[in-house]
Amino acid sequence: MSGALGRFRVALTGDFFGPDGSTKYPDVGLSILDASDDVEWVRFPEPRTPIGPDQVADSGANGVVVLTPAVTVESVSRARDLLAIGRFGVGYDAVDVAACTAADVVVFITAGAVDRPVAEATVGWMIALGHNLRIKDDLVRTGRWDERSKYMGRELRGRTFGAVGFGGIGRATVQLLRGFGMNPPMAFDPFLAPAAAEEAGVRSVGLDELLREADYVSIHCPLNRETRGLIGPREIALMRPDAYLINTARGGIVDEDALYDALANGRIAGAALDCFAEEPVVRPHRFGRLENVLLAPHCIAWTDELFRDIGRAACGGMVDLAMGRTPRGVVNPEVLDRAGFREKWERLRPRRGDLPA
Repeated sequence: MSGALGRFRVALTGDFFGPDGSTKYPDVGLSILDASDDVEWVRFPEPRTPIGPDQVADSGANGVVVLTPAVTVESVSRARDLLAIGRFGVGYDAVDVAACTAADVVVFITAGAVDRPVAEATVGWMIALGHNLRIKDDLVRTGRWDERSKYMGRELRGRTFGAVGFGGIGRATVQLLRGFGMNPPMAFDPFLAPAAAEEAGVRSVGLDELLREADYVSIHCPLNRETRGLIGPREIALMRPDAYLINTARGGIVDEDALYDALANGRIAGAALDCFAEEPVVRPHRFGRLENVLLAPHCIAWTDELFRDIGRAACGGMVDLAMGRTPRGVVNPEVLDRAGFREKWERLRPRRGDLPA
């Protein structure tokens, strides 16, 4: 096993790579791993979800950087030499964190790396929705030029942005919107301290108030037990008929049946959806029948810069662990104090690196 030889082995899931073994993306942070004498990297030979226990064991991985596959109890059932799962992104609803903790595996996310690109995509979608971009594009493609007067748009000026969840992405979106002459933004987040809201220049409000007042309701919270189905039939009914809903977070946060019904019957003006209750979407989705909806396959914020920054954060977290430092964005910090993790670390640690602190 590579750890016994003094090198920390990092495996990347197979979906980072094409059939020929080359990376699908220009930069996923591998230069960070290549620059470390104490780290080596390998790839899983095939994309598979959930990650198989044989993939972990056969690769000899001490850390796995995960793009899209799920991580289950079975995935870490043979994790004798596995110290870390690094999520390539900030969502970790597909990772069984409790199972990882029980298997003495630390889980970390790339906190902060996605803020700017998701915020930029959100603002882009707000403009596209307000200006009926999809419909106007179709008018030209289908030779319906004379119908253009039926689709007058609206500016962001004088409108109100409402963030459901106000972490890094919500803050970055508010920052980008400051030049559009909008009303003071609103945010619903039970964890948002009054002083932090004041510093960010947002009104901290309850969810119902936000839904009633916002012209653009944008979802920026994680998917968990508290937020699953958070935007259901009652909540959607509170929205104004000229309001838009944008979801770049997770599909399970919004009740798709209630949203479809509201959109199909004109009870809200439109929606932009990057995520769905069931993914991947491999057949035409029902939302695609509606002309007041913009859709993307959970990649609206994917840019070369995004993958570069996430990759450097994920691979940098692995190097941190190899050097005895706690990675940024750990979601189960209690594992660092578990006897099983510390025994595993003592057995596998590279030439340099004390126990994570």
